[in-house]
Amino acid sequence: MPTRSPLSPHEALVFAMVLVSAADRNMTDSELKVMGRIVTQAPAFDGFDAAMLPKVTDRCIAVLDQDDGLEKAFDLMRAALPMSLRETAYAFAVEVAAADAAATQEELRVLELIRHRLDVDRLAAAAIERGARARHARIK
Repeated sequence: MPTRSPLSPHEALVFAMVLVSAADRNMTDSELKVMGRIVTQAPAFDGFDAAMLPKVTDRCIAVLDQDDGLEKAFDLMRAALPMSLRETAYAFAVEVAAADAAATQEELRVLELIRHRLDVDRLAAAAIERGARARHARIK
């Protein structure tokens, strides 16, 4: 599958989640479960065939394996996402980072890059992050 062809908005949303999950070179079961849940339940994925998730994930990994792969992935995402879905992409990425109860430094760095590359306002990002923290809180 060519890695330079445009992404659909659905694929760009998946790319955002995969970038965070792959940031530490370890896509955990909990991260993959969160991605699957988001794809099957979030209204933003209406009309997306959830069976395509592994194929889109593989495409993202193929892009990342190229020279300047992270930059290419950001460029593809930015081109595919209308402004109305950029906060959504960031929110989905944050959900994946929160899946393991503690985000790694690499995941936090990729989240920061996504926020900047998609022009997500810092205040909106903070609200998204706080909401995810509340949703993933555990009773000790």
